[in-house]
Amino acid sequence: MDELSKNQMHTAEITGYSSTGAGVCRILGRAVFVDFAIVGEIWEILILKVTSSAVYGKGIKLVKPSPERVTPLCPIFGKCGGCDLMHMNYEEELRFKLSRVNDAIHRIAGLDFTINEILGADENQTLRYRNKAIYAVGQDNNKGAVTGFFRERSHSIVPAPECFIQTELSVRCASALREFMDKTGVEAYDEKTGKGQIRHIFTRCSMKFPQSVACIVSAKGLHEHTNDLINFLREKCPELTGIVLCINKSAGNTVLAGDFYTLWGSEFIEDELCGLRFKISPMSFYQVNPRQAEKLYELALSYASPDCDGIVLDLYCGTGTISLCLATKAKFVYGAEIIESAVINARQNAETNGIKNAEFILGDAGIAAKKLEQAGIRPDSVVVDPPRKGLSVDVIDTIGEMSPQRVVYVSCDPATLARDMRIFAERGYLPLKGAAVDMFPRTSHVECVVLMSRMEK
Repeated sequence: MDELSKNQMHTAEITGYSSTGAGVCRILGRAVFVDFAIVGEIWEILILKVTSSAVYGKGIKLVKPSPERVTPLCPIFGKCGGCDLMHMNYEEELRFKLSRVNDAIHRIAGLDFTINEILGADENQTLRYRNKAIYAVGQDNNKGAVTGFFRERSHSIVPAPECFIQTELSVRCASALREFMDKTGVEAYDEKTGKGQIRHIFTRCSMKFPQSVACIVSAKGLHEHTNDLINFLREKCPELTGIVLCINKSAGNTVLAGDFYTLWGSEFIEDELCGLRFKISPMSFYQVNPRQAEKLYELALSYASPDCDGIVLDLYCGTGTISLCLATKAKFVYGAEIIESAVINARQNAETNGIKNAEFILGDAGIAAKKLEQAGIRPDSVVVDPPRKGLSVDVIDTIGEMSPQRVVYVSCDPATLARDMRIFAERGYLPLKGAAVDMFPRTSHVECVVLMSRMEK
C-alpha cells in the first residue's frame, strides 16, 4: 500500500492537533485527522475519506491511551457539535489551545513571536459558565417536543436534556418549554411545511445579580397559549425576572430577529464586568463568560494605557464594554461602532456608571478616524475587537494612517489574527507581547490579546 485510500486500516501515533482539536497523525507521508484522539495516543485507524488536501480517519481501537484522557461528562458529547474537548483533561485542553494560537502565528503571520501564556478558567468554572443559551426547538413524532443543538454542519437537532456548560436555570427553562408544548399541543415550527409555532428558546442570566430572562422565539406568536406559557415558566423557573416573545418570521439561521414583546417582568438584565454595571437586552452583545472576559479586558487595558494617561480609540466597541473599562485606566476613550442601537446602549452604560471621559461615535473606522482628525485628536492607542473574519485591509490602513504608538488586537480567531498581524507588520507594527484567554472551556475556541507597537523607521 503506497497510497492511502478509503477503508484501509492503519496503526499510528497521534503527534499533533488540528485547529478544531482533532488528533493528527502521519500515515504514508500524509497528515490524517482523527476526531477525539489525543497527542501521544496510538490508535487503529480506519481511513474514511481521502482528498488532495486532507485525509480523514476514524479511531477504531485505542491501543495506547493518553494519561490526559478522561471520560466525557456529557452523554451526547461528540454528537451535538458544541463541546469538542470533553475527552481530555483541562490541562491538556489549555496546552492544545496555546499551541493552536502559536501554530497560526508562526505558519500564517510568519513572525518570530510566541505567546507563552494562556489564562485558563478558575477551578470549578469550566462548567456552567455560559450566561446565554440558545436551544433549537423541534418535534419528534414519537417523543414529542425536543430542545437541543444542531449536529455539526447540519440542521438536525440533537436532543440535549442536559448541557453542562449552560446554567442550570437555562436547562430547566428548556425542559419547562418541552413539558408545556407536550401538555398543550403547541408544536415546533417546521420551515418546510410552515406549520407549528416555536423555533427557539433563548435565555440570558446575570452572573452577578438574581436576574434572568427567557425569550421564546416563535414564527407566529402563541395566541391563546400566551398567558398559560407565562404562568408555566414562572412556576417551573421562579428565578426568572422577565419573559419575552420574539416573533421571527424570517427564513434562515438568524435566531433573534423581527419584533420583541415583553410578556412579563423586564426584558433587561444587569451584570457587572470589571466593577462596572451593564444593562443588557435580548439583542445586546455581551460576553457569554464574564469571569474570563474580565481577565481578557484587564490585559487589554494594561496594554492600551500602561501609564493611565493616554487617549484610546476602541473600534468595534459594541455596547461599550471594553471602552468603558478602558475609561477607568485612560485619559479619554473614543468608541466607534456602526450599529446605532449599540451606540445608544454604550452611551446609556456610560451614564449609568458615571463615566465622563468616554465618547461614542456612530460609524466605521474611517468615519471615526476622520472625526478625530477634524478635532485635532490623535489616539495613543487603538483597540480592535473585530468579528471572527478579522479586519479588512482598509481598516488596517486607516489605523496605520492615524499612526498610534500601540495597537491592541483582541481576537476570537487565531487564523485571522495571524493574517492581520502579518499585514500590520508590513505597515510597521510588530508584536511585543500577548496572551491567550480561555473564554470557552470544553470547546476548541480560544481568544487572544496581542500588543503591537509602531517601529520607528
